[in-house]
Amino acid sequence: MDTRSATADRARIESLFLALIPAIFRASFSPTGQVKHEVDSTARRISPATGWKIEDSLDLYGVQAWGNGYFGINDAGHVVVRPDQSTDREIDLYEVVRGLEARDLAAPVVLRFSDILRHRLRRLNDAFATAIAENDYRNRYTAVFPIKVNQQRLVVEEVYGYGREFGFGLEVGSKPELLAVMAMTEAESERMIICNGFKDDSYIEAVILATKLGRTIIPVVENFGELQLILKHARSYDVRPRIGVRVKLATEGVGRWRESSGEKSKFGLFVTEILDLFRTLKEHGMEDCLQLVHCHPGSQLQDIRRVKDAVNELAHVYAELKLMGAGLRYIDIGGGLGVDYDGSRTNYASSMNYTLAEYASDVVYRIANVCNARGIEHPVIVSESGRAIAAHHSLLVFNTLGCSRLDRFRVDEKAEQDFAGGDRVPQPVRDIFDAYRSISERRLVECYHDALQAREQALQMFNLGYLGLEARGHVERLYWATCAKIRDCCRRLESVPEELEGLETVLSDIYFCNVSVFQSLPDSWAIDQLFPIMPVHRLEERPTRNAVLADITCDSDGKIDRFVSLRESKRTLELHELVDGEPYFLVVFLVGAYQETLGDLHNLFGDTHVVHIKLHDEGGWWIEETVKGDTAAEVLKYMSYDVDRLYPQFARDCERAVREGRLSLEESQALRRFYELELAGYTYLEPD
Repeated sequence: MDTRSATADRARIESLFLALIPAIFRASFSPTGQVKHEVDSTARRISPATGWKIEDSLDLYGVQAWGNGYFGINDAGHVVVRPDQSTDREIDLYEVVRGLEARDLAAPVVLRFSDILRHRLRRLNDAFATAIAENDYRNRYTAVFPIKVNQQRLVVEEVYGYGREFGFGLEVGSKPELLAVMAMTEAESERMIICNGFKDDSYIEAVILATKLGRTIIPVVENFGELQLILKHARSYDVRPRIGVRVKLATEGVGRWRESSGEKSKFGLFVTEILDLFRTLKEHGMEDCLQLVHCHPGSQLQDIRRVKDAVNELAHVYAELKLMGAGLRYIDIGGGLGVDYDGSRTNYASSMNYTLAEYASDVVYRIANVCNARGIEHPVIVSESGRAIAAHHSLLVFNTLGCSRLDRFRVDEKAEQDFAGGDRVPQPVRDIFDAYRSISERRLVECYHDALQAREQALQMFNLGYLGLEARGHVERLYWATCAKIRDCCRRLESVPEELEGLETVLSDIYFCNVSVFQSLPDSWAIDQLFPIMPVHRLEERPTRNAVLADITCDSDGKIDRFVSLRESKRTLELHELVDGEPYFLVVFLVGAYQETLGDLHNLFGDTHVVHIKLHDEGGWWIEETVKGDTAAEVLKYMSYDVDRLYPQFARDCERAVREGRLSLEESQALRRFYELELAGYTYLEPD
C-alpha cells in the first residue's frame, strides 16, 4: 500500500467516527490496497440459499486448526471452551457472557480459563518428559514462566501454583518483577528464579541476599559490568552465587523478532567476552559459580530450523565451557516456542511449522548429541516458553454496536425519477446510471470502468462548482449500487476478473465494536498480529455479511481488517446480519500473552473486566474470581487529574447555569447525576 493510499484510508476511517452518533451509524468506506499474504473474501462467497451446519462454521473460522482442541461449537451454535480438551467437559461461552451480564459485568470482558493454564503446563512438561525418555537423556527439564508475558498477579500465581508438581519456576526482567517474585517464592527453595535484563547495583545486591534466603536464583549476566557487581556483593556477603551468562548467538532469528537474536541483538555477550568472564571468575576461584548458559533465539519462532540451529550453537558453547572447568549445570534455551494463531502450521509470522512434541524432541536430541560427542554430563534443560503457556487461556469478548453497509443503496428504474436535484439530469448521473442499467456477466469490467470514470468526472465538476450537492450525492448512491450489482454477478461466476477481485473488500461492512484495540489488542495494532476472531453465537446460521471491525476510539488505526485463514490472511470476516434489539457478541482467542500488559489508555479506555472461569467438578462452570474493569475516575487519576475536584467544579458550573436561566433545575440535576455516575462507571459503553 503506497503512502497516498494509506493517508486516504486514514482520512476515510476518521470520517466514520465523526459521523458516529447514538444508535445511528452512517459511514463511507473506500477501496484499500492489497497487502502480501492477504486474500479477498471472494474466496468464500456467501449465499443464504443453501443449508448451513455447525461443521460449516468450524471450517469457515478454522476452529479445529488453531483451537488446539480447547475450543469448539455446540449444537446450539455457541462457542464452547474445553479446558482439558475433553468434549465431555465443556463450557458454553454464550451462557457465560449472559450469566456475567446478569451479574452486572457487561462486555467487553476478558475471560481467563484457569484450567487451560493448568493443561498447558502439563502438556509442556509431558512433551519434554517423552523426549527425554526417547533420547535416553540423563537429566531433567524445567520451565520458568517469564512474567512479562502476563504480569497480572492472578495469572502469575496460578502458573506458579499449577507448576509446583513439575518444579517449574519464574523468570523476571526488571526490579519490580523481582520484588513480586521474591515474595511469591517463599519456602520454594528448589524452584528456579531466572533474572534477565539489565541490572543495577541494588538489583544485584538483592539477588545475592536472596541466595542466603535459600532461593535458587540465578542472575544472567547481560553485560560485563554486571559481573563486577556480582563479584563485589558476593565478596561482601560471603556468598558463592549461582551465575548465568547470556550468549549472543551467531544464529539469526526469524519473523517479527528476528533482531532479538544474532550479533546485533540487544542482550548477551560475544564469545570472546564470555571467555573473559570465565577467566575473571577463575582468577577469583569462582569458576564453579558459572552454572547456566542462556540464549534467546527470539519470540514466536515460526521456523523449527532456527530452533535447531540456536540450540545446537548453545549446546556447543555449554560443552566447551564445561570442558574448560566451568561448574555448568543448566542450559537455558530461552523463549521462542510459538503459538499457531492462524492454524496453518506454516513458516508464517502468525503460525509455526512444528508441533510442541517436535520442538521438545529437537531440543533434547541436539543437546544430548553434543554432550554425548564431547563425553560430558547432560545439563538440566530450562525453557522460558511464556507465550505457549499463557496465550490459550484468555479470551476477549465484546459486543457490536451497529454497522455501516455500502451495499444498502437502492436505485429506481429511471434516473429522472430518482434524481431530486432539478429537471436537468447532469451527464455524470446519466453515465453512471447507464453503467448500472447495462450490467451483465459479459460486460462486468466495462460497466465497472464506466462507473469509476463517471464518479471521477462528477467529483471534478463538484470541486469546480459545476455540480450541486444533490447531484454529487446521487452519483455516490448510483456508484455504490453499481458496485454491489457487479459484485452480486461476480458471485455467480466460476472465475472472477482480476480487476473485480477487490470488490468484496471494497463493499465490506464496518461493524462497530465496543472495545479498544489499543487497550485490549495492542499487538493487532502495533505489529499486525493476527488473532482468531469469530461470533460467540448464531453459528448454526450461515453468515451473510463480510465485514471489518472498528473499535470505539476516535482513531483511524482503531480497526481490525486482517483475519486468520488457513491459506493466507483475509481482509474481511464473515459475520451475521445484525438484528435490532438482539445482542451480537464476538470473541478474540489466544490473547493471554502480552495483550493485557501492553495495552494503553488511548481515549482513556481502561482495563476491561476480567473474570476467572473454572470447570466445576460436578459439571458446568463457576466464577473463581472477578476483577472489575477501570472506572472513568481511575483512568483520569492515571493521567494526573484531581478527580476529587472535578465533580465540585462541574457542579458549580451547573448551578451558575440554573441561576442564569440557561438550565432548569431538573436539567441541571440530570446532568450532574450523569457526571457523578459516569465518574464511577465503566469506561466502555454499557447497555441501558
